[in-house]
Amino acid sequence: MKKIMSVALLVALVLCLGGAAFAADKKPVIGLVMKSLANEFFKSMEEGARKYEAAEGTFTLIPVGMNSETDIDTQINAMENFISQKVDTIILAPADSVGLVPSVKKAVDAGILVINFDVTLDKQALKDNNLPEDFLFVGPDNEEGSYLVGNFLGEKIGKGAKVIIIEGNPGADNAKQRKAGFMKSVADYGFQLLDSTTAHWETEEANTLMTNLLTRFPDVQGVMCANDSMALGAVRAIEAAGKGGKIQVVGFDNIGACQELIKEGKMLATVDQFGPEMVANAIKVAFRIKGGEKISGWAKSPVEVVSAANLK
Repeated sequence: MKKIMSVALLVALVLCLGGAAFAADKKPVIGLVMKSLANEFFKSMEEGARKYEAAEGTFTLIPVGMNSETDIDTQINAMENFISQKVDTIILAPADSVGLVPSVKKAVDAGILVINFDVTLDKQALKDNNLPEDFLFVGPDNEEGSYLVGNFLGEKIGKGAKVIIIEGNPGADNAKQRKAGFMKSVADYGFQLLDSTTAHWETEEANTLMTNLLTRFPDVQGVMCANDSMALGAVRAIEAAGKGGKIQVVGFDNIGACQELIKEGKMLATVDQFGPEMVANAIKVAFRIKGGEKISGWAKSPVEVVSAANLK
């Protein structure tokens, strides 16, 4: 309970300080609501956003992250605080595609522009809250990215191989989309799917899960992880079981730690969705809308498979 309270107080302090900065320089204020900052992907995303803020110098950015991938209340509290602060724009990567929609509705009703990025809001939930189903989304094709890396795995381990899928948080649309992409690869390569289960985006949970799965399925040949944090946990379990290099692992996010594993031959590939640039793209779109453009639907950003062959 103390930990939850301290996180909430920290969010409130950050927002108040941001409000003070806004009062001082009169620049438009953009609230950035991210997912877990324990995930290297979102740390790099925040760094990219801050660099863009410094380079542009035309707006004030207030970034807020979660304590963990399931810490939905912190995102909701951040949205509430941004609404009370009357920021100009909120850039939101929802941890729960349904649970954050009421907060989005409240912000829109308060006259705040909301840009959904990284993870799509649920279309039915948007409709239920009297928001357009084509609510603007800035981000990648998660299904396409996981399909591409799943096929890359297929080329390595061959048709009919035995695989496991480690899924993301079931409440997030990008988790559903990435599983759908993996399932297309399963069908295309005739994989034997031994299991498909969630580790909620978390490294330690994935490590424990993979340890148990290796006991149940010692003959697994490939593991498709819906993000790189879980891939780290899966690789650690594989190494601990003495099977390093014998089981091919793919992930999604292209974080630095997984780049090192790819260089070392402990992981096969990942997907780059260019997180640091994604926030900048969302902010650019926000200013275009503020400038009078009518933009809705999907402003798609790129995805790319990263392996030892093209690792930068």
